[in-house]
Order: sequence, then structure tokens, then C-alpha cells
Amino acid sequence: GRSLLLPHDDHGHVGSTGSTGSTGSTGSTGSTGAEMADRTQLTVLWERFGPRSRDLACVAVGLLTAFAEARARRSGSTLAWSLVGATAAIGALTLWWRRRHPVAVAVAGVVVLAATGLPLVAAVGLFTLAVDRRDRVLAAVTVVAIAVFTLTSSVDNDIDWTSLVVLSTVEAGFFVAAGAYVGARRDLVAALRERAERAEADQDVRAEQARLAERARIAREMHDVLAHKVSLIALQAGALEVRAAPTADQVATGAAVIRATAREAMEDLRDVLGVLRVDAADGSDTTPTPRAEDIARVVDASRAAGVAAELRMDVVDLPDAVARTAHRVVREGLTNVHKHARGAATVVTLSGDATSGVTVEVVNRRPAGHACLLPGAGVGLLGLEERVTLLGGSLHAGPGADGGWRMTAWMPWGHS
Repeated sequence: GRSLLLPHDDHGHVGSTGSTGSTGSTGSTGSTGAEMADRTQLTVLWERFGPRSRDLACVAVGLLTAFAEARARRSGSTLAWSLVGATAAIGALTLWWRRRHPVAVAVAGVVVLAATGLPLVAAVGLFTLAVDRRDRVLAAVTVVAIAVFTLTSSVDNDIDWTSLVVLSTVEAGFFVAAGAYVGARRDLVAALRERAERAEADQDVRAEQARLAERARIAREMHDVLAHKVSLIALQAGALEVRAAPTADQVATGAAVIRATAREAMEDLRDVLGVLRVDAADGSDTTPTPRAEDIARVVDASRAAGVAAELRMDVVDLPDAVARTAHRVVREGLTNVHKHARGAATVVTLSGDATSGVTVEVVNRRPAGHACLLPGAGVGLLGLEERVTLLGGSLHAGPGADGGWRMTAWMPWGHS
């Protein structure tokens, strides 16, 4: 009997026991997706037309109740049942505007209740008012509604007043409590949705801030790497330009220095970009730690470019972070000499110990001319001051007594 309910192939085998392959899985997935799409469409349609459909249903029920009440009172005078039916019908029609004017509809419902004894409009009005607001207005309308409920219920009724008050309070309280629950739930959902949207917006802001910070970091690294090399290239090119009749050896020497400096700049740029790609996640500085010969090489490069640079260094083994920052202080100081004081005698000094800390000075004399070889970006000293401050040190730069320029950086030795 069970085999009759299962699909068979041409040979009489039950198809469901050995054919659960990709076709069945795809069909199940496709049907699930179609069901979800249909459900989403139904949800959108219900959110769009559902509220007005419920309002229309309330109006229709109210009109039917008014018609039934008027028909039940036809045994009395024609004027009486006509007024009752018209008042109830007008009250039912006001339910169409219950969402836009909840207070007015609730008051109209209480008036209809007092005039006809029909509680439908008052009940729906109290429910809608409780959904919209939960304050003194709701309390006042509820008290009036309880009083009217009690008075209308006492007509042709032998129940004592205490029971009538309790019964009316329970009836009105039910609709108010139901409306308050729906309103509180809607407020909670709206608050959660607003919080989610605000969290998403904050996340976008944090992501944008992270992108801006990373761009600023890349800009600082590019400045540190390229500014010194480009200034050397410009200095060599300027030396070739100002010579009246350079010899072939001088041109070849200058071109070789420019080519070597450009190659070093490209290699440094490639190294920094590689470090930034690998290190973008945690933001730490994994640039190779410069040694004493690296600082001496920077000074030698400036000397080869025509700057009368002198190095005075009595420290060798510096902590990694301090050595890296000291190297950048020397490089930035010589870069500024190349830009703004080419040809001025410059002294680079590194001194200190584990007790007094490390002091780095780049001092140049007053230059012969004031023409600037390269425009400045204005971010070199700012970035350098930030690096020195992060180590717990200080950076000071300004004109010297002899008209030159002095840049001094101090850093504690034991910064980790």
C-alpha cells in the first residue's frame, strides 16, 4: 500500500529511495525561494493596504450595527429609531479617520454610546487612542467612557451600581490595555529600527574615518620616503643647471647620482607600500629599524649632493622605535635644508644615553639666498612632531641666533 504513494520508474523500482540528487535539491531550493518571494510580496501588500482595509472593515461593521439597531427599534416612534440609526451610522463613518484624529473619534464614540447605547465606535476609538498615546488625554477619555458605559448599562437593568462600575471598567480597560500593548510594541519596534539604522550609519562613519586615517598614514609615509630623495634629485639637477659649461664628467657624475637616487626612491616606495599592505590591519610600524650606518648614509647622500653636512654621533645602539624616529628626524631636517637652505653648512648631532635620553639636532647656517628649490607640503614637521610625541618626547624647530634654522628632537631612551 505504501508503494502506491511513491513514484515508480519504468522497471517498478521506487524512485524516491535512490534519486535524491541535485535535481531534487534544486527543485526544493527553487520552490523555497519562490515561497519567500511570494511571502515578501504579500507582506508588502499587507503593509500598504492592510491598515485601510481594517478601517473599512470597522466602518462596515459599524454601519451594519447601526442598521440592526434601527431595525430593532422600529416598533417605537419613527423619529426615535431614525435618529438612533443616523447617529450610529455617522459614528461608524468617523472610524475611517480614526488613525488621523484618534482623540476626536474616541470622543465621538463616547457620544454615540451615550445617544444610542452602541459601544462599537467607543471601543474602537479607545483602542486607537491607546495605540497613539498613553497620557492624561487617554486617562480622561477612559474615565468619561467608563461613566457613560455605566449609565447606559443601568437603563432597564436591576444590577447594583458597584457591579455596573466594575463591569464598565473591565470593558473599557480591556480595549485600552489592548491598544496600549499594540502601541508600546510599535514604539519598541520603531526604536529598535532607529537604533539599527543609527548603528549602521555610525559604522559607515567609523569606516570612513578609518579610510581617512589610513590615507593620512600613507601620505605621511610617502612624504617621509619621497621628500628626501626628490630633494636630492632637485639639488643635483639645480647644480647642473647653474654651471655655465659643465664638463662631460660632471654631467655624467650628476646624472649617475640622479639615477641612483631615483632608483633608491622607487625601492623605498615599494618597501613602504608593501609594509602598508601587510600592516594595514593593526596599524603597527614594521619598517626595518635603521642603524647608525643608515643615518650616516643619509648625511653622505646630502654631502654628495653639494650640502656641507657634518655628522656628530656618539650613540650607536638605540632602541628600535627611537632609532626609527631619529632617522626620520635627520632625514626631514636635511630635506628642509635641501629645499630652503641649499648650500648652507649643516651639522647633524645625535647624542645621549639611557639616563638622559636621546637628542637629535639638525642645525644649518644662514643660507646665501632665500629662493626655495622645491615647494613644501607643510606636513613634514607636523607628522614628525606626532611621531616624537608618541614616544614621549618633544620637537622644537625655529630660527637660530645666526639667522639659520635649528630643529631639535628629544626622546626618552626606554620607550617600548
